[in-house]
Amino acid sequence: MSGESPRVVESALISEAARQLREAAESGVPCEPVRHIVGTESDVDAAYRVQQCNTDLAVAAGHRVSGHKIGLTAQVVQEQLGVDQPDYGVLFADMCIADGVDIPPGRLLQPRAEAEIAVVLEDDLDKGEHCLVDVIGATAYLLAAIEIVDSRIAGWDITIVDTVADNASCGLYVLGSRPVPLSAVDVREVDMCLNVNGRQASTGRGSACLGNPLHAMVWLADTMCRRGTPLRAGECIMTGALGPMVPITPGNEIHAELNPIGSVSARLQPARD
Repeated sequence: MSGESPRVVESALISEAARQLREAAESGVPCEPVRHIVGTESDVDAAYRVQQCNTDLAVAAGHRVSGHKIGLTAQVVQEQLGVDQPDYGVLFADMCIADGVDIPPGRLLQPRAEAEIAVVLEDDLDKGEHCLVDVIGATAYLLAAIEIVDSRIAGWDITIVDTVADNASCGLYVLGSRPVPLSAVDVREVDMCLNVNGRQASTGRGSACLGNPLHAMVWLADTMCRRGTPLRAGECIMTGALGPMVPITPGNEIHAELNPIGSVSARLQPARD
């Protein structure tokens, strides 16, 4: 790339990182970290350009954006990755799994599970800067949810740049089937218990998500407006983990109770011989 402008060189590097992540997803073989391709372990803006490259290609191929996920909502995880704010990824409709439905083999590479509160929007959040009142007024209802986190990076060897580029390590998301109005719940006080094969694997509460999952919603609404893609009515927002995520393997049954919102479950089908 000698003699080419820095912008052309950066564009080529962004495209290469995006290509490696796509190939890992398509082949089922995780790739090496992409932070070295992008050129720095702290250039989050470049990582979002990688994410956007693959998002644009997915939309062009017919995949429908159904919402967004918020990650890195726990302070301990932010400290681990050296950041002071959450990150986000894009949810597509074909990533959504209904409560109690089996997940077929081959859809995931290195899955982990975490229980969350999902917020479904009734109105757009496009005011530029938002407050809690805006988020409360735009919320249609809540759902109990499980995020199946995944990484296209071998061995989960990730920095903030890797996970953002890799669509915030999105895999699938499982939604409960009972909508609950926000007015019926203090989301800070939601108690969460995640079981794997009937055994308790993770516990937590709503306040573990930035002190209040609605704070995470405000952050995302503002961030998406700054990036020119406001949150829209009908979108589902996975607001962030309420407790530690846990590794899962084929054959595992996952069940989450988020009291008083409800429960949600899924099963990873055993691998085929």
